[in-house]
Amino acid sequence: MKRKIKIMLVEDSPAYRKVIDSTLKGDPDLTLISQFGTAEIALRSLQDMSTRNVPDLILLDLNLPGISGIEALPHFRQSIPDTKIIVLTQSNREADVLAAISAGASGYLLKSNTLDQITEAIVTVMKGGAMLDDKVARFILDTMKKTIPKEDPRENILSTRELQVLTLIGEGLIKKEVADQLGIGIKTVNTHVGHIFEKLEVQNAAAAVNRGHRLGLFKK
Repeated sequence: MKRKIKIMLVEDSPAYRKVIDSTLKGDPDLTLISQFGTAEIALRSLQDMSTRNVPDLILLDLNLPGISGIEALPHFRQSIPDTKIIVLTQSNREADVLAAISAGASGYLLKSNTLDQITEAIVTVMKGGAMLDDKVARFILDTMKKTIPKEDPRENILSTRELQVLTLIGEGLIKKEVADQLGIGIKTVNTHVGHIFEKLEVQNAAAAVNRGHRLGLFKK
């Protein structure tokens, strides 16, 4: 017989706890094993080894009396590291979203989601996936686009000196002229050229210059 997914609910609203309780009771794959109005009491329940019942997943509100859900998240992660956590809250504040995801939440849902969406999220997360409210997901993607630096191919492929050597070769200078221009020895130039050929996977200077142009290495 398939084991039900054990869920802990940490939510300060008795009315909303009742709604979630009724919803989970109607799902054959889920069972609500505990519910608490504060994170402190929930955490204490996990410290008593004699009565400890470890959930597979926690539905965690953020706006709680006492310590907030954000503050409690790392404590839950430390106490029961294998348990998944889905934040279920009214807050769509960007700071709360980022803080929850950074602290290890596997999902972030707003209470405006339907009950079917919440149960679907529980199953998805337990299968190893992640679940975000649509608005939250769009915000995360927009944030990533802003924060992830655009790669500069010149920095990723060739060193600064190698790029200087290749640029001068592209201008038609021979190795001795490159050495004089950069104030380095001809042997050093030869070493740089060898590295350039290896990195660009070419056999000669003409091919290196051609590939450099195609990769945009000479762009300023």
